[in-house]
Amino acid sequence: MTEMDQPLDARAVVAEAMGTSFLLAAVVGSGIMGERLAGGNVAIALLANSLATGAALAALILTFGPISGAHFNPAVTMVEAMQGRLPAARAFGYVVAQMLGALVGVIVAHVMFSEPLLMASTHQRSGAEQIFSEFIATFGLITVIARVSRTRASAVPFAVGAYVAAAYWFTSSTSFANPAVTVARAFTNTFAGIRPADVAGFLAGQIPGAFAAMVVCRWLASGTRAEVEIDARVTLP
Repeated sequence: MTEMDQPLDARAVVAEAMGTSFLLAAVVGSGIMGERLAGGNVAIALLANSLATGAALAALILTFGPISGAHFNPAVTMVEAMQGRLPAARAFGYVVAQMLGALVGVIVAHVMFSEPLLMASTHQRSGAEQIFSEFIATFGLITVIARVSRTRASAVPFAVGAYVAAAYWFTSSTSFANPAVTVARAFTNTFAGIRPADVAGFLAGQIPGAFAAMVVCRWLASGTRAEVEIDARVTLP
């Protein structure tokens, strides 16, 4: 039985739900904590939010990667499925688990900080520049995952965590780069929130960004001599 023929693995689906839930708890919880402690200084709140999110993401990938691959992101799952590395049934299960897990993570963060369980965000994040920012953020994230996993797979958790923490600062949208995260953050009227009306624009940037990164990375890895030499060096003890 090939990997594409394997049935849906309940453990992998649960791992995706748990990992995405913890990721959203980190995103929303650190946003609330940062805003409360920053005394009105948005830069300090964003710094706390970005560092906590990047660190949590690295830890979660290390924790759940061996079970599910630690996607925690429908864009990553979509790219894996489109390249034939993930069967359709498992990809669908992952996306459902990610969406539900993300919503649970928001609720968990709200409970920890005595906020209403769910609340529509009023945090405006709109405009062509923010949509383009999400295209760039997602393009970069998928590229980091694709290239680092090919040349030094053990470094992926740290590369992804570092990229996400940095992208909070170099993108005008603060780098959501994740459809599940985007939808879930519409249900928190806290520092990390996004208005429900702005969600579609973010998705319109993220999905093409993921697809473009997939195309570019496939071209970069199309058997050039330099690529072969890099792979050879990485496999040396």
